[in-house]
Amino acid sequence: MTERTTCLVAGGGPAGMVLGLLLARAGVDVTVLEKHGDFLRDFRGDTVHPSTQVLLDELGLGERFAALPQSHVDEVRIPGDDGPDLVVADFRRLRTAHPYIAMVPQWDLLDLLAEAGRAEPNFHLRMDTEVVDLLRDGRRVAGVRYRTADGRTGEIEADLTVGCDGRWSRVRELAGLRPHEFPVPIDVWWFRLPREGGERATLMPAMRRGQFAILIPREGYFQIAYVARKGLDAQLRAEGLDAFRERIAQVAPQLADRVGKLESLDDVKQLDVRLNLLRRWHADGVLCIGDAAHAMSPIGGVGINLAVQDAVATARLLAEPLRRGRVRGADLARVHRRRWLPTVLVQGLQRAMHRGVIRPVIEGRRSGPPPAVTRLLNLVPGARRVPAYLIGIGLLPEHAPASAKR
Repeated sequence: MTERTTCLVAGGGPAGMVLGLLLARAGVDVTVLEKHGDFLRDFRGDTVHPSTQVLLDELGLGERFAALPQSHVDEVRIPGDDGPDLVVADFRRLRTAHPYIAMVPQWDLLDLLAEAGRAEPNFHLRMDTEVVDLLRDGRRVAGVRYRTADGRTGEIEADLTVGCDGRWSRVRELAGLRPHEFPVPIDVWWFRLPREGGERATLMPAMRRGQFAILIPREGYFQIAYVARKGLDAQLRAEGLDAFRERIAQVAPQLADRVGKLESLDDVKQLDVRLNLLRRWHADGVLCIGDAAHAMSPIGGVGINLAVQDAVATARLLAEPLRRGRVRGADLARVHRRRWLPTVLVQGLQRAMHRGVIRPVIEGRRSGPPPAVTRLLNLVPGARRVPAYLIGIGLLPEHAPASAKR
């Protein structure tokens, strides 16, 4: 059976849900396909940045978001070996309604967006529904073929198909769009350890003895990213659980008394870090945004923020062409042009961080950030506002179009 929608969004992550909600509020019929049956997946990005919180305020969702279980991170602090801690970014210095990063389980945020979307007659969310192929009218992408969890198949015709389906995007692959891959020296291993009630909610990168980890405070636990050279996973698992616990105790001594709470290496999930960029984000009838257009390194935790801002720009620039029923290549190119520069600049900063900060630490050549950066941040505390702005606000923050505000 063939159905019809104006805009088909593949992927119910932050970019897909924000895009669907904004287009529906602009009067565009939009269908979001999410291949999973719910949003309950662990170790996804759970950072909601100040600019995204401002967007939620503009959408009339701020109070409901504030009621979600969350912790607030107001600074990034590197513990000192023998001296005082180094504050790298101070979000309290930002001139914004929300001078902090909110740590919220991503499934709660997505449930909130889904609930807001269901209040719009033009919004249709289909769970357990996966894109398996693209429909074509000549060279133009004209919709998708899908398969549901129970094996049913069908087709949905669409004026525009948007790939919001992540860094392994099926839409991108089927559309023949190939990203340029940048070399990445690291992978990340995620796991949890308990967090005691009196421990401050501070984002803490830990660097020492050739080791690197990031401690992310959550309600009742630390979500920990252990960062090491790419391709180390087999060796880590061959060394065994006790050796991995010792690695964590060395890099983060404040956690040495609780590494025994990590009961199995099955609880340690590897992230194959990728950093790539589509040279062209669109083809006739199809557009990719978010991780489908530009996979980001986890360094800085900015991937979700960029994906959401992509979605806002896409909704603002394409709502009118979609309402007219005629989306041209020039319209899709406007989205690419709008979001290309901030994406390239952020990826350039991440690549510089890989070279200048992460690689020297994991190779044992340094036990902290570059000395010049440390001197600058200690001598000029106001300089901490710069990384806070880059992480929390972004280089080109997007605001909700008038049609979406409540």
